[in-house]
Amino acid sequence: MTIENPTRSEMGAMLKKAKRIAVIGLSDKPDRTSYMVSEAMQKNGYEIIPVNPSVDEVLGVKAVSSLKEIEGHIDIVNVFRRSEFLPEIAREFAEIDADIFWAQLGVVNEEAYEYLKDKGYTVIMDRCIKVEHALTK
Repeated sequence: MTIENPTRSEMGAMLKKAKRIAVIGLSDKPDRTSYMVSEAMQKNGYEIIPVNPSVDEVLGVKAVSSLKEIEGHIDIVNVFRRSEFLPEIAREFAEIDADIFWAQLGVVNEEAYEYLKDKGYTVIMDRCIKVEHALTK
């Protein structure tokens, strides 16, 4: 089984439409990739919602400990956790009915991919949202 991501132009269209991004595993440490990527997306006009039970706030936004704590619709769930955590995160994602499950560069899990694709969700894995945004602006 191979992960099939949408095309770059499809990802670009998704990013143009999206407004709210919940970031799972967003660190409050400025030298971490999750922080740098989320900060760049926030500066490009996206609402960033930190999802991390270990921090109080990131990028001036109060953090939540799970996706279920977020009020309102989420366009993209961007995941900065190790691949083995994706099946659990995918199940929570399906419960909140967000639009796009996006796992960062180097993060891939076939079980989570199959689970979400079978439910009809858009799934992107092993791609950096900041890079795709920059390439499709």
